[in-house]
Amino acid sequence: MLVSAKEMLEKAKAGKYAVGQFNINNLEWTKAILLTAEELKSPVILGVSEGAGKYMYGYNTVVGMVKGMIETLKITVPVALHLDHGSYEGAYKCIEAGFSSVMFDGSHYPIEENIAKTKELVEVCNQKGLSLEAEVGSIGGEEDGVVGMGECADPDECKMIADLGVTMLAAGIGNIHGKYPANWAGLSFETLAAVSEKVGSMPLVLHGGTGIPEDMIKKAISLGVSKINVNTECQLSFAAATRKYIEAGKDLEGKGFDPRKLLAPGTEAIKATVREKMELFGSVGRA
Repeated sequence: MLVSAKEMLEKAKAGKYAVGQFNINNLEWTKAILLTAEELKSPVILGVSEGAGKYMYGYNTVVGMVKGMIETLKITVPVALHLDHGSYEGAYKCIEAGFSSVMFDGSHYPIEENIAKTKELVEVCNQKGLSLEAEVGSIGGEEDGVVGMGECADPDECKMIADLGVTMLAAGIGNIHGKYPANWAGLSFETLAAVSEKVGSMPLVLHGGTGIPEDMIKKAISLGVSKINVNTECQLSFAAATRKYIEAGKDLEGKGFDPRKLLAPGTEAIKATVREKMELFGSVGRA
């Protein structure tokens, strides 16, 4: 069964570790992440961007696939199904479809509008027992058409959003979606510390987890980050393993590739990536 992310993140905050959010794009990715979470006894959040939701033929399809897989694979660890960087309209669609958690990314609105829309969604999510993530400041780069310049969040605005009763808060601290450039200045721990002081016990979210050095990840967790998102690293490992399989010319036999065999190496690569991240985040054995 799907659960809200609230309890797992509150435990992570208290225990000074982070729960990984790993974005899913198809059946193979979902299976790999769920099996690894079960193997490591780690709580896990399955992230779905609006673009990925469309690719998988709608949020109802995603919910059905994830719930069916949890039952068939006998997954016992806590699993939250979460809308990633959702629009106002997208959040409502996912709530209706049966997601257990949603993110409303209102960071591109004026703070007054971000507050108004977030407040409305807090009330809806509370009624249904769902967790809600909000964002202040923006995450640099682009993910499924969501573009941010990487502005650091205003700690006072973070408190204004946190005080609405959201479950978790994503604050821009210089993090970037995708691969980090060579001239990246690093995370702004000064901003993170200020935000953490303002919002108190609220779990904080670090987007753009791919490519951030391990020491920065650990320091971010020590300053209140309780959820870390990983997508690009899974994409890269999946693509590299699949490319290697194709270039080796296996399974041709004049028939082309068997898709089940073609995608198997990439699936194993995702398992390895998820395992590495869960160990780094400290969530192993926390289910």
